[in-house]
Amino acid sequence: MNNYTISGSPHVHSTENTRKIMYRVILALVPALLVAIYYFGWYALRLTLVTVVTCMLTEWLIQKFLIKGPVTITDGSAALTGLLLAFNVPANLPIWMAIVGSVVAIGIGKMAFGGLGKNPFNPALVGRVFMLVSFPTAMTTWPQVAPIFEKGFFTDAVTGPTPLGILKESGAETLAELGDMQFLDMVLGNRGGAFGEVCAIALLLGALYLIIRKVIDIATPLSILLTVFVFTGACYLINPAVYIAPWYHLVYGGLLLGAFFMATDMVTSPMTTKGKIVFGIGIGLITVVIRLWGAYPEGVSFAILIMNAFTPLINKAFKPQVFGVVKPSKK
Repeated sequence: MNNYTISGSPHVHSTENTRKIMYRVILALVPALLVAIYYFGWYALRLTLVTVVTCMLTEWLIQKFLIKGPVTITDGSAALTGLLLAFNVPANLPIWMAIVGSVVAIGIGKMAFGGLGKNPFNPALVGRVFMLVSFPTAMTTWPQVAPIFEKGFFTDAVTGPTPLGILKESGAETLAELGDMQFLDMVLGNRGGAFGEVCAIALLLGALYLIIRKVIDIATPLSILLTVFVFTGACYLINPAVYIAPWYHLVYGGLLLGAFFMATDMVTSPMTTKGKIVFGIGIGLITVVIRLWGAYPEGVSFAILIMNAFTPLINKAFKPQVFGVVKPSKK
């Protein structure tokens, strides 16, 4: 009698691995990075280099001298964390603050839980929220966009408010001003904000690439965007004198960046399609509540981190059916 040894799942072999996935996400963010350099010049490039190098160095030091395990900085995860962290802060953020945020993102948001695959929260957002709480003035002082051929590559940035900041501080009396802003300018990035979130077109191009390469599942970002659109649309229909049109919410702030590049993180998001939809709806609802009635003008980062905490419960509630097991019929 022949004995067969069956190994554990998965049994379907694939050429995909962590390194390929991480570098594909990095590649998808390149268009937004190039637009950021076009608008913010040296500040965007410098900040990106600092956060990426600091994140990789922090991970290497922890693995080399504290954990004393295999060094994995070449898998792209630390570099991606640094890139996403840079995308979520003002381009003129002081370098030492960016270094502190990068150390927190990797040291506390990732390595404190055991490294890649074990962190419950998105590391880049852990670093971003830490800096927002610790350095609120610097983290809300936004440079205004201007093409580098007009102002020069190394010219100091002129600061000003973001559209969401204007709305939060001034309220309904500024709706006319916001309405006069060209929607196309919002899409192309001609507005203030974190440098990685300003250009919707660049982010959508990167997201399309990830969807085509099947790196991300469309369920999560689509449920986030639809929830925000429906919720803000209902408020707009109820009182258009107080609330702005829903399509502005889709391109204002970091909604696109968060929906496609951070909420879709495989480690911190649910496994099943139903779970991803619930996850996305939760992010959308929390984002709108913070934007419309919270203390901060933007709520995407907080919404994703809050729903990251619910991911284990969502996974438990929406378990995939085990292959070969037939569900009992309900009588």
